Amino acid sequence: MAGSVKQSQFSVNINKWVAQTKERQLAVFRESTKRLVSKMQARIPIDTGFARSSIRASLDVMPIIDPGASGPKRPPNSSGILVAYDGADIILTIAKATLEDTIYVGYTASYVQYLEWGHSQQAPTGFVGISALEWPQIVRQVSEELKNRVEA
Repeated sequence: MAGSVKQSQFSVNINKWVAQTKERQLAVFRESTKRLVSKMQARIPIDTGFARSSIRASLDVMPIIDPGASGPKRPPNSSGILVAYDGADIILTIAKATLEDTIYVGYTASYVQYLEWGHSQQAPTGFVGISALEWPQIVRQVSEELKNRVEA
């Protein structure tokens, strides 16, 4: 009898550990994705703000570029951002993600590829590519922060 009680408690402890591990993996996955999006958004060139506000996220498919989405033209002699960015939809999509999901994040502005890779007189900025290269460091940092919180 005592052996089966110990075995039962062991199973309970293992199941609890596995559940906590999955929760922590999910937390790292979601937070790392949010930070990656934040880095991309901080690096995208801003003229009218339209390209930055064209970011979309999905758990189903990669958002596609809309050939007709070129955004507003900046009035002559104006300064400042015309289109404001609201990341609520991105955050909600990330919050719904499970460990089995792929989170697709992309921009729909028709000219965003020229901002990324350059064109003619436009120098490339590589805001997506540069940010994506930082993924391992982002995950490592978020993991370390979570580990420190759990141990505290």
